[in-house]
Amino acid sequence: MLLDQFGFAKLTDFGFAKRLLPPGRKTWTFCGTPEYVAPEIILNRGHDYSADYWSLGVLMFELLTGTPPFTGSDPMKTYNIILKGIDAIDFPRTVSRNSTNLIKKLCRDNPAERLGYQKGGIEDIKKHKWFDGFYWEGLKNRTLSPPIVPLIRSAIDNSNFDQYPPDTEGEPVEDMTGWDEDF
Repeated sequence: MLLDQFGFAKLTDFGFAKRLLPPGRKTWTFCGTPEYVAPEIILNRGHDYSADYWSLGVLMFELLTGTPPFTGSDPMKTYNIILKGIDAIDFPRTVSRNSTNLIKKLCRDNPAERLGYQKGGIEDIKKHKWFDGFYWEGLKNRTLSPPIVPLIRSAIDNSNFDQYPPDTEGEPVEDMTGWDEDF
């Protein structure tokens, strides 16, 4: 997630995104950031856009706490924590009751039970108590005042990004061990 030059959030990196699936259709591609993967993806049951509502709940938790709710020392441990469900997660006291309720409704184990996936669709999420008083039209029309507006000097200004040392490992070395000769 990035901020544009006006301070509005933009979602990025749709390298694994699927084109809109027809209603009632699923996909079985296993991809994504481990902490954000929905249970049905881990269990290879097929998934549709309800997995996006799961990921929204995870993102919301991370934005409110600084860390995702499901985190292990390696992807397999993370997946096992995910399969235990959102109710096994301890929410910090700093997370309000309404935000906890919304996250738990987005991160239901059963995709059909996730908020946003029922008859009311995305409107059910927008009507949740946590969003009471939020001016959705102002967001849509970009008339809200964002809390942070980055200073951008030009189209190629990267001063708002963290600096990292150059990669010193260099180019990968060609594997000539012959392990794949019989493939």
